[in-house]
Amino acid sequence: MLTQEPEQTPEFDYSSLNSSILDTLAAIDRFEWQAIEELRLMRDNRYFKDAGYTSFESYCEKELTRYGGYRRVRDLLAASKVVDTLPESLREKITKPSQTRPLLRLVKTPDKLQEVVAIASKEKPFPTAADFAKAVREVVPKNTSNPVANSNTTEEKSKTQCFDCAQQPLCQTVKVSSQSHPRYGESGVIEADAPNTSQQIVTFSDGERLLVNNRDLTDENDTIASFSNERRYPEEYAEVIAELKVQHRIELERLEQELRIGLQTEANARAEAQIREQLESSQKLYQQQKSENIKLQQRLDEMEGLRQLELENQRLQQRIQELENAVEQRPAQQWGNTMTTQATKALNKQVKQVLEKTIDLRSLAQEPPKENAQECLRLMGMALKNLASAMNNTQALEAAAIILGSSPTPEAIAYRAEQLEMLPQAVSDIRRVLSKAGCTWQDFRSVAQEYEVIKSDYWAELTTQETELIKSLENSSTEKSTIGVGSIVAHADPYRTLYLQRGEVVEELGETVVVAWEHWRNELKKTETYSRDELRFWRPHN
Repeated sequence: MLTQEPEQTPEFDYSSLNSSILDTLAAIDRFEWQAIEELRLMRDNRYFKDAGYTSFESYCEKELTRYGGYRRVRDLLAASKVVDTLPESLREKITKPSQTRPLLRLVKTPDKLQEVVAIASKEKPFPTAADFAKAVREVVPKNTSNPVANSNTTEEKSKTQCFDCAQQPLCQTVKVSSQSHPRYGESGVIEADAPNTSQQIVTFSDGERLLVNNRDLTDENDTIASFSNERRYPEEYAEVIAELKVQHRIELERLEQELRIGLQTEANARAEAQIREQLESSQKLYQQQKSENIKLQQRLDEMEGLRQLELENQRLQQRIQELENAVEQRPAQQWGNTMTTQATKALNKQVKQVLEKTIDLRSLAQEPPKENAQECLRLMGMALKNLASAMNNTQALEAAAIILGSSPTPEAIAYRAEQLEMLPQAVSDIRRVLSKAGCTWQDFRSVAQEYEVIKSDYWAELTTQETELIKSLENSSTEKSTIGVGSIVAHADPYRTLYLQRGEVVEELGETVVVAWEHWRNELKKTETYSRDELRFWRPHN
């Protein structure tokens, strides 16, 4: 039977463990002073306003609640103020902020503060809070020689004697038991009613009256002063208060549930909108990639045809070279009167002239075919371009440029051929829009903008009735067809996400307009500036 061996604890010796303890405590003190400096930067530079907090106190109560909130931060900043008041030689005597509490009241008297720290440092190299409190009592003795204070104290005591000590904790002698309190170890008398259930007003022997927490006090028997922390109500209010508490709890639960449901609904709606937008973008990207793949396949087919033509041309050139070599090597006597070398060269020259006349296709450009003329010319132009590339014939390239109506360069001819490939689709789309009942100028423009680059080509293919209809639609368009303030628009580029989104023009800036998009209402950025050519009138899409 297998048994699990107990884990071996690491072995320590005194020196390593003691060194680790000292390093850890030193790191704690160092990070506490570092936190004080960062809190001071937050308060002085008012960085808390970047997060929407109106005051430094509200920032502390919200963000630093688990570390004591504003009260703890106030004590830490006060400790930093005490250390800044001391000279460099005495600052090292204070190792942690809690040691400065007995010294807070001496900040306004730096000479006494230095004297207290010096006295406490004589007994111990690193005094504690109790040592500083003891030194404070030596430097600032109890005020027993002030007759005014004594008379006031006597008068106050005589006034408080009239109270019923059985019902109120007045005239009770207490002692400060918390070492973190500046009055640690001193006794005082409660001579006034408590302002709340967690603190007491204590009058000390030097006449000073302080508001002290109940947890920092003990009575003469060295027990914690027990004062009620709960408010007492008459018995007839008990049932009403209990019922109100139940109603309040139920209302809080209902509000929390409604808030949770609302937040969940909003998060779901936002997630659905994001997913829908991502799907639309993916579909558009897929369509665009598909069209690019089709174009690339066509280019590959063309390149393969050119390669085959180039191989055929090389084979023919090699054959011609072989024939010429054979003619030169054979003596003229073997040919007889049928062929000589000079006659062969003259015949080759005549054949070349005939071929040049055959390649000249300018007459086709001047009188193109009547049926499907543009497609025929495009195919002839591409054939001549391929032939010119294969045979390096500039006249064929010029003929292709004349037929296609472009510059006599391979790049310009290829670009023009791509434009003419779009022509049948452009004419079909435009005629489909014009044949619809109630066709408007904006309907025509939304389709025609996609084929703006071949406008002159598709315009020549349209009939006279179709061109007249387009001109009448343009003339009948009113001023409202111009994009302006109040127009409902979308982006004109079909490859943009905003092509399917709805926006409203809220401002005109000369040649540009400002559009507020509906799907940006919950976003930080709500508007964007565009030129009118970038926009189109919005139409709902199924």
